[in-house]
Amino acid sequence: MNNATKKLGFWSIVLLTINSIIGSGIFLSPGSVVKMSGKYAPFIYLAAAAFAAVLAITFASSAKYVSKGGASYAYTKAAFGDNWGLYIGITRFFSAAIAWGVMATGVVKTMLNIFGADSTNFNYITAGFIILMTILFIINVCGTRILELVSNISTIGKLLALVTAIVAGLILVITTGQNNFSQIETVTADVANNMDLGTIVMAVIAAFYAFTGFESVASGSEDMEQPEKNLPKAIPLGIVIIAVIYFGIVLVSMMIDPVAMVNTKEVVALVAIFKNHIVRSIILYGSLISMFGINVAASFHTPRIIESMANENQVPKIFAKRTDKGFPLFSMVITAVLAIILPIAFKYHMGSIMIISAIARFAQFIVVPLALIWFYYGKNKQEVVSGVKKNFFTDVIIPVVALLLTIVLLAKFSWVKQFTVDNNGVLAPNYLAIVSMFIGYVLVPLFVYFYNNKHK
Repeated sequence: MNNATKKLGFWSIVLLTINSIIGSGIFLSPGSVVKMSGKYAPFIYLAAAAFAAVLAITFASSAKYVSKGGASYAYTKAAFGDNWGLYIGITRFFSAAIAWGVMATGVVKTMLNIFGADSTNFNYITAGFIILMTILFIINVCGTRILELVSNISTIGKLLALVTAIVAGLILVITTGQNNFSQIETVTADVANNMDLGTIVMAVIAAFYAFTGFESVASGSEDMEQPEKNLPKAIPLGIVIIAVIYFGIVLVSMMIDPVAMVNTKEVVALVAIFKNHIVRSIILYGSLISMFGINVAASFHTPRIIESMANENQVPKIFAKRTDKGFPLFSMVITAVLAIILPIAFKYHMGSIMIISAIARFAQFIVVPLALIWFYYGKNKQEVVSGVKKNFFTDVIIPVVALLLTIVLLAKFSWVKQFTVDNNGVLAPNYLAIVSMFIGYVLVPLFVYFYNNKHK
């Protein structure tokens, strides 16, 4: 096998799962969850991890039935036919490209902030954005082997930064004998008195977004060794590792300086917890590695969604072409163009278009559990791997739980807030979000649908 086209092994898939999930959130904004949940914050992260694990097991179990790339697109198409697969696939691709643009903008703005440059300067952001995308393009062009190496190194780097923070924090607490955990009540005094089910659910939802990304891991399953066997084990294992780290970092941070974590104005919130210059530097640069790493993961996952659709003849076949190093060149180009143009068009005000990415996740979290149940009862055997070992608990019970949890998530999601803006105290329609929604969920799918029917 060509070394450049080497497929990802089990542990590389685990690291890719971690790299796809841990981005900027745990470094930049753990204080927001703490502010909502007070002293219960570490356990809120564990509850969010359980929620994510249930959904992750659903996606991973679907991978043993359908080994084709595309993740939710492939599962939906196999279970419910071409049209449903087409809709889920194209909306997922469009939203994932936007999400990649959001993450790329985030790493550029954070780097500008850290190095004292103006992070609101359009020209600075655009220059940094194009440089970052060029680097990611080069990494992918070099083949799966190089991408695997960069992804693994960035994952290990972000894990070392977080583990260092946990260990340094524990040493500090033990050597000084000072535990400031109770100080959290000075900034969240009203939380304990108003902690009802609704508040808990909202806090879990806020923490849950630090675990999203697992749903994209199987998009590139065709570049993985035995995806039907490795994905169902690798994705849940990645979630468990992340849950332990998140619990540890939040708990330790609250023991050292919870007030600083909630009130800090630092770009990287975790830096405010520590006074030691070495530890602060490790966390600071670890956050940059983390954000770069999740961009590497996005550059791997996202093009392979539209490539999978091209392999099924639902979009132009040119998007299925690969270089001799196994790189989907044209898929990468269209993905990168979308990821660059949309943030520029919105002048890097990303809140208005992030709604597309959020709703795409909800659509997947409903359709994929239903598809898995469909596979278990053998309703569609044409595209399903033969000889699959079925499991009633993981293939029926877990997806039912995932479906119920998703319904709760949808019910508690702030839909009104997503489509309105505060204009000097007056709520007004968020036309950017509305237009983005219409383009991503109506116009683009209709265009692809008519193209698909014309060329059948």
